Amino acid sequence: PLIYMVALSFATPGEVHGVQWIFTLDNYRKILEPVYLDTFVQSFQLAITSTVFITLIGYPFGYFMAKLPAGGKKKAMLLLMLPFWVNSLIRLYGWIIILQKKGLLNYILMKLGLIQEPLKILYSYPAIVIGMVYVLLPFMALSVYSSAEKLDASLVEASRDLGASAWKAFWTVSFRLTLPGLLSGVVLSFIPSMGLFFIADILGGNKIVLVGSVIQEQITKGRNQPFAAALSAVLMVLTSVMI
Repeated sequence: PLIYMVALSFATPGEVHGVQWIFTLDNYRKILEPVYLDTFVQSFQLAITSTVFITLIGYPFGYFMAKLPAGGKKKAMLLLMLPFWVNSLIRLYGWIIILQKKGLLNYILMKLGLIQEPLKILYSYPAIVIGMVYVLLPFMALSVYSSAEKLDASLVEASRDLGASAWKAFWTVSFRLTLPGLLSGVVLSFIPSMGLFFIADILGGNKIVLVGSVIQEQITKGRNQPFAAALSAVLMVLTSVMI
């Protein structure tokens, strides 16, 4: 499929529909137009922002989950896996109920006296980031958990016996040994966040256009499959370089 996609990116769209197998570089030249370059920039900014928040939340969760007793691990794992039992679209519509002006979040904040007027969170950039973090957080937590569970506690104990502080023992021993899990979580979070356009559509109200949205539009509405393939090929290369 990837070979076919790359080949299709050099084809010419048909005058009415379909594809003409005439070699051209126009599909890649079109990507250099400012409107499409801005789309790539927005997609990368959102992916990086989401991955940073996912890391800050997911790493401690996965690390401390591995330190729990056997019973606690099972309960934490169950809570982490429960969202996967529900369709992601349904879960995102749940966030609409929470984030809307008359939603649960604003109701609680106003009852606590923290705000005087409802916050406009829904259909904004923060709402999209929240959706991305919510959907992709389990991948980070599970990746870190798998590394932290295999961590040899005697190595940390040895570093403390040799005079290291708790923070230094964590940074020089625990963090270094769980780094492969962290990097796996970053990959599993960063790559999907570049293409999860339906989250931006649902929680962002089409205010932020991602590359995935443009690809879908070119296939369904524009009927320009070669240009969609060119966008996909460039996105794949840029994501690979970032990783």
